Amino acid sequence: MKREKFKSRLGFLLVSAGCAIGIGNVWRFPFVVGQNGGGIFVLFYLIFLIIMGLPVLTMELAVGRASRKSAVLGYKALEKENSKWHIHGWFAMFGCYMLMMYYTTVSGWMVAYFFKFLKGDFVKGMTSVQTDSIFSELLSNPKQMMFFMALTVVLGFFVCSRGLQNGLEKISKFMMSALLILIVVLAVHSVTLSGAASGVKFYLVPDWNTVMKIGVKNVVTAAMNQAFFTLSLGVAAMEIFGSYMDKDHSLAGEGVTICALDTFVAVMSGLIIFPACFSYGVEVDAGPSLIFITLPNVFVNMAGGRIWGCLFFLFMTFASFSTVIAVFENIMSFCIDMFGLSRGKAAMINGIIILLASIPCVLGYNVWSNLHIIGGRDVLDSEDFIVSNLLLPIGSLVYLLFCVTKWGWGFDKYLEEANTGRGFKVSRKLKMYFQFILPILIIFILVQGLV
Repeated sequence: MKREKFKSRLGFLLVSAGCAIGIGNVWRFPFVVGQNGGGIFVLFYLIFLIIMGLPVLTMELAVGRASRKSAVLGYKALEKENSKWHIHGWFAMFGCYMLMMYYTTVSGWMVAYFFKFLKGDFVKGMTSVQTDSIFSELLSNPKQMMFFMALTVVLGFFVCSRGLQNGLEKISKFMMSALLILIVVLAVHSVTLSGAASGVKFYLVPDWNTVMKIGVKNVVTAAMNQAFFTLSLGVAAMEIFGSYMDKDHSLAGEGVTICALDTFVAVMSGLIIFPACFSYGVEVDAGPSLIFITLPNVFVNMAGGRIWGCLFFLFMTFASFSTVIAVFENIMSFCIDMFGLSRGKAAMINGIIILLASIPCVLGYNVWSNLHIIGGRDVLDSEDFIVSNLLLPIGSLVYLLFCVTKWGWGFDKYLEEANTGRGFKVSRKLKMYFQFILPILIIFILVQGLV
C-alpha cells in the first residue's frame, strides 16, 4: 500500500503542533512560570527547548521520514542487521495506548464544561464552593464521565478513519486555526480587564527576588522539565508524522516552527489566566483545579462570563482533541503497518480497545476512588506517572542513542536526513554534544522524575 502524505506543509505543521499542544500548556505552564521568576523562567525554558527538545524532535521526525513507516517497522527499516532497537517501538506504542487511557477522560471533561457553560449551569454570582461542587459532581458521576469520554473516543477514531488528508489533516487545520484565533481573543479580553496589569507583571516580568528565594538550581530544573515534556517526545507520536512528510524542508526548520507554535499557545494561556485571576482576586493553582475550579470562579463573576467560559472551554476542547486524534493516528498507522488492517478496521478495533481501557480512569474518581496504585496515586495519576516519568524520557533517550551512535542508525545518516530540504540545518559540530551531553541531561530528567 502506497504511503499516505500530508496534502500541504501547513497541514503537517498544524497536526504536529496540535499533537504537542495539549492540556499541560494551559494548566501547568503558566503556573510554573509565575512561581519561578516570570520572564527569567521563560528564558531558561526557551534555552532548554532549543538545546533539548528540538534535537530529539528532529531525531524522531528523521526516523519517520527516512523509513516511511510507523514505530516498530521504522526502526527495523533503519537498524543494522540483528539489532534490537525495534523493541522500543512496542514500548512506544504501549505508551500511546496508556496515554489515551487517561487523556480521553480529561478531554471529555473539557467537552463537558463547554456544554455546561453553553446551557447555563454556571450563573453570575456563584460562590467558589458552588463552582467547586459542579466539578465534584462530574467526577462522582461515572455515567456522565463515561459519556463524554466515549464521545471523545468515537469522534476521534471517526476523524482518523476518514484518512490522513480528509480526516486528521482537514480537522486539525480547522481546529488549530480556530484555537489560535480563540486564544488571541481570550488573551486580549483578559489583559484589558481592570487590574490585569498586576497579573501580567507577576507572569512575565523577571523577578530575581523570587528566583533567589526558590533557588536558581530549582528554577533551571523546572524549566528543563517543562521544555522536555512539552513536545511529548519518546512514544513515536511525532515519528508517525515524519513518515508522512515530504523532503522539501529541513527537519530543524520544521521543528522550530512546531516549538514556536507550542510555546506561543503556552505563553498566551498565561495571558488569559493571570490577568483574569488577579483582576478578580482569585488564587492561581496548577493542574485540574485551575481549569475546572479557579477559572469558572473567575468567569461567573465576569461580565459576559457565560460567553467567555464557552469560548475558553471550546479552546481547551480543541487543544485536547488535537492531541487525541494525533495519537489515535499513530495507533492506527501502527496497526495498519504491522497487521495489514484497513483504516476502517483499525479505527473500529482500536476504538473498542481504548474505550475499555479508559474505563478504570473514569471509575477511579468514583466507584474505585479508594484504589491507589503507584505511591498512593489514583488511577489517572498512576497512568500519567508511567507515561511521563518513564516512557517519555526513556523513549527520548532511545531515539537519541539510535540516531547518534554507531550501534544504531548513526549520526551521519541522521544528519543527512535532518538536513535534507530548505531551512535551518543541524551542524556537524553538535555531534559531541548529542553523543555525550544531551544523554546526560535526559538521564537527569529521568532520575529526577523517579526520586
